[in-house]
Amino acid sequence: MKSVAICLPNSTSPTILVGAPSPLTRPVFKHSSSSTISTCVHSSRTEAPPQIRLPQIDDGYGNYCRTNFPDLLSRAAPNSLLHGGADDLWRRMKEEATSDADQEPILSNYYFNSISSHDSMASALANHLSMKLSNSSLPSGTLHDLFLGVLAEDREIMAAAADDLRAVKERDPACISYVHCFLNFKGFLACEAHRIAHNLWCGGRKILALVIQNRVSEVFAVDIHPGARIGRGILLDHATGVVIGETAVIGDNVSILHNVTLGGTGKASGDRHPKIGDGVLIGAGTCVLGSVGIGDGAKIGAGSVVLKRVPARTTAVGNPARLIGGKDNPVKMDRLPPGLTMDHTSDISQWSDYVI
Repeated sequence: MKSVAICLPNSTSPTILVGAPSPLTRPVFKHSSSSTISTCVHSSRTEAPPQIRLPQIDDGYGNYCRTNFPDLLSRAAPNSLLHGGADDLWRRMKEEATSDADQEPILSNYYFNSISSHDSMASALANHLSMKLSNSSLPSGTLHDLFLGVLAEDREIMAAAADDLRAVKERDPACISYVHCFLNFKGFLACEAHRIAHNLWCGGRKILALVIQNRVSEVFAVDIHPGARIGRGILLDHATGVVIGETAVIGDNVSILHNVTLGGTGKASGDRHPKIGDGVLIGAGTCVLGSVGIGDGAKIGAGSVVLKRVPARTTAVGNPARLIGGKDNPVKMDRLPPGLTMDHTSDISQWSDYVI
């Protein structure tokens, strides 16, 4: 089985993510023959980072999604190489901001301060997050300097943010422009704030990372532990009530709807949270509990409770969740990953005769 190593800032221990890396993003991941990962776990919980044994997930989907539909992938997937870099996206956002300000002059100062006055997306993101997350005892100026320093140190954060922006624009029909997402979509903002907090967490600044997590939870109603590892091209749709635990791992091009919990099963420390593969779609109100693997391109129906691994390209629904087609011979999807298509219902006839 193939696995992937994610080299984190200030760390010599790679994280291994099940499945081969998706071609839809830059090559952040590198192949490794190891079958374990080291997680950043708060020193008060464990004396040393535990070695996580990943579940054996069928990774046949990786080869399937790479070559069979290149034309469809180019239209559906966030890809820095296909869509241009962050600089091209930033120019597009500034044009959109100018157009919006022309249409609504009352917002001219808002767009100027948030977008037009900045020379880079990193500067605008640091400013916008600092304004959103500040309070009387945590000044926006202090947060701005902190965020800008992290973004300057770790350029991969902005590359991931650009892929996240494209993911929202391409998968969410309610998103009317990139600048609209950048300024107003709390799922996007929570995800980028988490990327900054994760950098601080893995750099040893855990108290500060936890403070940012708390502010994100209070402001955006999204609770992501700074130790969680998240890939690129992520859509947190609506985002309210999303909870992601400390040792969770999320792959690339994943779409997660509101009120989703990637949680543990008790009070045990160490590895205790789900491992989500590439191209996964997780429906609203779903709970995935424990260190279980969700294979590449799998789909979890809304309101499901998942306690066991879900193989690649399969669909799990219900409480407790069951595989469509049965566990011995589950139906496997032969289309683009649901995390890209946002297709929630195409297989409903195979497990339900429900009609209105």
